[in-house]
Amino acid sequence: MKFYFAPMEGITIHTYRNLCNEMFPYIDKFFSPFLVTKTKTILNAKELRDISPENNQGLALVPQVLTNHAKDFIQMIQVLEKLGYQEVNLNLGCPSGTVVSKGRGAGFLAKPQELDEFLQEVFDYLAGRDTKLSVKTRIGRDVPEEFAHLLEIYNKYPIAELIIHPRTQKDYYKNQPNLQIFEEALANSTNPVCYNGNLFTVKDYERITEKFPQLSAVMLGRGLVCNPALAAEIQGRDKLTKENFREFHDRIYHEYQEIFCGEKNILFRMKELWCYMIFAFSDCEKQRKKIMKSRTLLEYQAAVNEVFRECGIDTRRGFPTG
Repeated sequence: MKFYFAPMEGITIHTYRNLCNEMFPYIDKFFSPFLVTKTKTILNAKELRDISPENNQGLALVPQVLTNHAKDFIQMIQVLEKLGYQEVNLNLGCPSGTVVSKGRGAGFLAKPQELDEFLQEVFDYLAGRDTKLSVKTRIGRDVPEEFAHLLEIYNKYPIAELIIHPRTQKDYYKNQPNLQIFEEALANSTNPVCYNGNLFTVKDYERITEKFPQLSAVMLGRGLVCNPALAAEIQGRDKLTKENFREFHDRIYHEYQEIFCGEKNILFRMKELWCYMIFAFSDCEKQRKKIMKSRTLLEYQAAVNEVFRECGIDTRRGFPTG
């Protein structure tokens, strides 16, 4: 089984990826937070810094791109090829309203004919080249029944891997993944398929792989931010402990103090992580509130110390859904 780390905007940046790869080196591929195609500049300084090979040494990174214009996408691919990347991922899964309103991400799924034409133009460019294109997709914008036609389109092209999050855009992250649609996709896809969605614990992984034993790859997202040792635990290699989680926290906290300016910005970044990490602990609602209410780094550090001092690790419940 291959394990992939899903892209999460503002979270899985290169400093975070590098620390994950160093401390829990059991992820086969990392996917970058999406790069948005632009008219004037292909990559801005922040994006280039994040995907620069020198900032991602020792890990397998796949740049993900958000676009609905084939020519812009091809230009982005050309830039990424020059940086040495041989796989690019197309984002057809982002459910954000601001993204969908522009016909990007999961919004592009509502225009199957345009999507078909887009893929045709892109694969015409890729013909004879070494660069592979993988796709991360939802099963439709409005209803699951949309996916049958979308899969017909995907099957027309040599997609390196079809990463399926079996929810619609309207589902956002609510409701349960539609495993019936995923089962049909797995049976009928002519391209390799990877499962993504609600894999928060070892038991979640076991349920999916028992139901779909033919799976060869899974993508973990929120579950890994909650428990960075999740892939290691699934593989029986390592476990999350207070000691290694404390080290993980302290090192990323130190890195963020180095690269981000101002207490407010650092606090925002760390609080965003704690929206997920807190669920690796049990009985710590009081401490969670203290972290989220902290206004200075001193207040934040005191609240974090209290979490590690008073709360126990419990990775069996995972990230809450609904």
